[in-house]
Amino acid sequence: MTGDGLRLLPVRGLPEIGEGDDLAELIAKADEFEDGDIVVVTSKVVSKSEGRLVHAEDRDAAIDAETVRVVARRGRSRIVENRNGLVMAAAGVDASNTPPGTVLLLPVDPDHSARQLRARLQELTGRRLAVLVTDTFGRPWRNGLTDVAIGAAGLPVLEDHRGRTDSHGNELRLTVTATADELAAAADLVKGKATGTPVAIVRGLPHLVTAADGEGARPIVRSAADDMFRLGTSEAVREAVTLRRTVRAFTDEPVDGGAVRRAVAAAVTAPAPHHTTPWRFVLLETAEVRTRLLDAMLAAWRRDLRELDGWTEERIARRTARGEVLRGAPYLVIPCLVMDGSHDYPDPRRAAAEREMFVVAIGAAVQNLLVTLTGEGYGSAWVSSTMFCRDTVREVLDLPPGWDPMGAIAVGRPAEDPKERRTRSADAFVRAL
Repeated sequence: MTGDGLRLLPVRGLPEIGEGDDLAELIAKADEFEDGDIVVVTSKVVSKSEGRLVHAEDRDAAIDAETVRVVARRGRSRIVENRNGLVMAAAGVDASNTPPGTVLLLPVDPDHSARQLRARLQELTGRRLAVLVTDTFGRPWRNGLTDVAIGAAGLPVLEDHRGRTDSHGNELRLTVTATADELAAAADLVKGKATGTPVAIVRGLPHLVTAADGEGARPIVRSAADDMFRLGTSEAVREAVTLRRTVRAFTDEPVDGGAVRRAVAAAVTAPAPHHTTPWRFVLLETAEVRTRLLDAMLAAWRRDLRELDGWTEERIARRTARGEVLRGAPYLVIPCLVMDGSHDYPDPRRAAAEREMFVVAIGAAVQNLLVTLTGEGYGSAWVSSTMFCRDTVREVLDLPPGWDPMGAIAVGRPAEDPKERRTRSADAFVRAL
């Protein structure tokens, strides 16, 4: 593949690479090289030669071991920061083109791998070369995958245009080109994922090849201090809260219990009085248990309307028909308040205030849970009904006497897009003194 003197050349005929193979020697034997060539090598074959193929029946466990920070999660898919500071899907753990029961990890230090490959290739070929080690990435706000450089030796990975002028004489103030990533993507046009061609040569840019190995690919990785979209920004928190909606219609798609447990883990970071943990969450994951509870609650509700309110059966039927949101959900969570660690007061005023502190804590935990479920892609609805028949709920679910159900949360995939929420100003809800 050529254009204006630039040539992209696949290096064909490489054998299957195994641990301990001299990758540079195999590449050198497979093609002829010229001074100024840039050798672009897929990280997969580098990892294989370095013995990064490991036995792992559980790919998720391998991802956990390579992860420094989880950036985003949707179901089982994770975008994480790995040990090299690369933010990518699944920490670069690859289960494709590997024997069953194994996964391939990225090189421990891709820049070191690139330097070693370069030194050995230059020794074997007598040519002045540069080396890029690449991997396949997705990109925020863009569909599709592309190759980028994760290791480099012998060329500057960034070209800084700042201080230069454009064709109209305007000074460039922000432009820094990721040269190494552009070369990686270009080379992948002739490598291909399924053709067994893991190496390509970029020819025609000898001015990019330097005598020194250089800084490697590290300068491409944006530092946390410069990351405008790192988790924890106030913009992200506000968006997460305002995206939450009460969902009253769900699809039949099963709910991932792991996602709910992650939401519970977020819920219990809520503030609580006296350094206590006044929250318990009962997860109703089977249809049989959900139906048994809801039938018992409905009977208790009907009994209250009939015996305490004096309603007719017809009126009771109309009223209870509106309470079907919990039955339509494929998953229910019952948040419970426990007063473990509360202080005892002899007077009603302080005793009531003490309980109210704990109620505020369970409310904060429920909000954390709802917001986190939204981030996982699930809709939810908090319904107060279990608070009106706590004894019934405790009996059906065999809960300890001190567990007070504080409503029920329906969880599932929304059956329809949420309606736009009217923007509210804070002015109507505050009194500034």
